[in-house]
Amino acid sequence: MAVNEACPLTIGILAHVDGGKTTLTEQMLFKAGAVRSLGRVDDGSAHTDFMDFERRRGISVRAASALLEWRGVKIYIIDTPGHSDFSAEVQRAVRAMDLAVIVVSAVEGVQSQTELIWRSIDKMGIPALFFINKTDRVGADVRSVMAEIGELTGTAPRLIDLEDKESLAETLAEYDDAALEKYFDEGAGAFGDDELDTLLRDSFYARKLIPALCGAALKGEGVEPLLELLARLSKAQDAAGPLSGVVFKVEHNPSLGRVAHLRLFSGTLKNRDSVRNVTMGREEKVTQIREVLGSKEKDKGSLCAGEVGAVYGLTGTVSGDIIGDPSYVPPVAEIAAPVLRVKVTPAEPSQYPALVAALSELSAEDPLLDVIWEKESRELLVRVTGLLQIEILQTLLAERFGLEAALGEPMVVYKERPLKRAHGYVEYTMPKPCWAVMDFEIEPLPLGTGVVFESTVANDKIYTRYQAQVRQTIPEALRQGPKGWEVTDVRIRLVGGEHHTVHTHPLDFMLATPMGIMDGLVASGTELLEPMQKFRLTFPEEASGRLIGEIVAMRGTFDSPVVRKGCFMMEGLLPVASSMDFPLRVASLTGGRGTLSTTAAGYAPCPPGEGFEVPYRGVSPLDRAKYILYKRGALGA
Repeated sequence: MAVNEACPLTIGILAHVDGGKTTLTEQMLFKAGAVRSLGRVDDGSAHTDFMDFERRRGISVRAASALLEWRGVKIYIIDTPGHSDFSAEVQRAVRAMDLAVIVVSAVEGVQSQTELIWRSIDKMGIPALFFINKTDRVGADVRSVMAEIGELTGTAPRLIDLEDKESLAETLAEYDDAALEKYFDEGAGAFGDDELDTLLRDSFYARKLIPALCGAALKGEGVEPLLELLARLSKAQDAAGPLSGVVFKVEHNPSLGRVAHLRLFSGTLKNRDSVRNVTMGREEKVTQIREVLGSKEKDKGSLCAGEVGAVYGLTGTVSGDIIGDPSYVPPVAEIAAPVLRVKVTPAEPSQYPALVAALSELSAEDPLLDVIWEKESRELLVRVTGLLQIEILQTLLAERFGLEAALGEPMVVYKERPLKRAHGYVEYTMPKPCWAVMDFEIEPLPLGTGVVFESTVANDKIYTRYQAQVRQTIPEALRQGPKGWEVTDVRIRLVGGEHHTVHTHPLDFMLATPMGIMDGLVASGTELLEPMQKFRLTFPEEASGRLIGEIVAMRGTFDSPVVRKGCFMMEGLLPVASSMDFPLRVASLTGGRGTLSTTAAGYAPCPPGEGFEVPYRGVSPLDRAKYILYKRGALGA
């Protein structure tokens, strides 16, 4: 079959931790001649593990991009972390992909992170193929894993062999009515290479076909068929369209400053071009564009649609930002949000400014770090997703910035949800000049719904542009509720109010919105929500009693254990607050024979007596007079 030689392809390699994705990436680069030597995770020589910590620990922490060429097709690879603590890195990288290669072990099968990855790319409409790895290991069961993939995706995966034209034609004809009729009338020999190539791409990108391949990445088995399939799946890119791209990773070059790793979906980008960062609402100028070749870069000067490059000069850009037209970029599907908060203290008080600067730089690379300065208590807080991320943060501060910092015990990040329907009312009419009157209806929504804003107010009562300001301010208004935590799972409906044609100032409605929202939340009352995690535990039968006792003591819930591949397997839910040290205790509870994997599972109501409130940071909208003075710049925070 022919391939689209002029059409680049951006793929992501995703897997549960230890699935073999970095090993597969190394083999792909080596087979394609992109690297001269084959790197290995075990000895710290992997070409896509750049950080010293990654090389020492043998795990991927940050997404890494590389480039290879196979049969004339440029294939950009984004290798992503597999550990659940770095799911946010995966979340940002997924948006840059044409397709995902999901690596699943032939021994362990579909695991918790695999499920999380699939749900995310499924929501975003990104097609995927599966590489069933480690088929050379004892206990490998491809048939069982294929069944698990089918159960996960709701579509039976199909083993693809591009060399077997008859089998390929039979498979692809099932996804096209005209092709199926032709197959029955004329047989597989009636299909030309180009026709099969088109059928393959059409059925794949329509997400009807889920291809699967088998192999052993460590030995290089199955790697060339994978490269061949990817080359067949290259598709046309919109070079003539408007500029549109997404920043999936940010780094800092010691001499050149901030580096934005950008996937371009449409248009062309050149050195010295001015670009619009629509996420931040600002113009920035490109100073240099480089092509990433493993751990090296070379000057490129321009990027075309479908290409990936390292862009310099975007000094205000952070990871996840959209450049140009946002309509070409897939919507983000949240995989995980930080559920822990830690206090960061420098070795010397005089190092606070340097520590804040370092954390600000790191938060550009990972915006979910959410650095918070508690002025009243003079505490610096950072949000993280797990214990491993805390360890890496401390290592980065020491090795990259030369800062010895102490990180305190992790504190769980709770959320709030309204208890009942209520109204929040605000009249901001003094001191003049100002005029913003609003009546909000607030009601709880089902868990996991998020925030919904609606308005039933006519333009003659509150101008549409003022209502847009209200919508824009909702996230800020919900950052802290009456109990001090972010408010979620709430519908906010603007049902009444008025502006004044003379006295209303352009920003009055933005100032007044938090006061009205907080008034409604107090009237409704709120309940605390705690973060949960889904767990999957395998263990010997004799350990079941001890484990069940531990899980019950942690307020966990679980399904009845089942026997799988000679071991007992149990799935369930655990509160993060009571189970942070559980991974460390599994080994002793199971005599070293148990394995535990966890993934984020949203939030659930806290039982009575669990969780805690925190003080409001800054000036609360409930302190109306002080809040108005503060927002109008007449009072320090």
